[in-house]
Amino acid sequence: MRIKILGTGCARCHQVQKSVTEVVRELGVDATIEEVKDMKAIMEYPILSTPGLVIDDELVSSGKIPGKAEITRYIMNAMAKEAGD
Repeated sequence: MRIKILGTGCARCHQVQKSVTEVVRELGVDATIEEVKDMKAIMEYPILSTPGLVIDDELVSSGKIPGKAEITRYIMNAMAKEAGD
């Protein structure tokens, strides 16, 4: 699983990364977490404001700090899609 945090490195982006890292560890998911700070790369996604959260190339959240329960749901949904492929 590939997870990207889209943002310029602001405190909100760091909070999303911290929460994502905790959820991935708690779930025992094999995931690569990447910070994307390049605005050109960020604009490749349909995002209007940061931070953004991308899981397996799908933008699942933008402009807010999702809670751990919400992040868990996003990851579980992505895992279900992988299993269905």
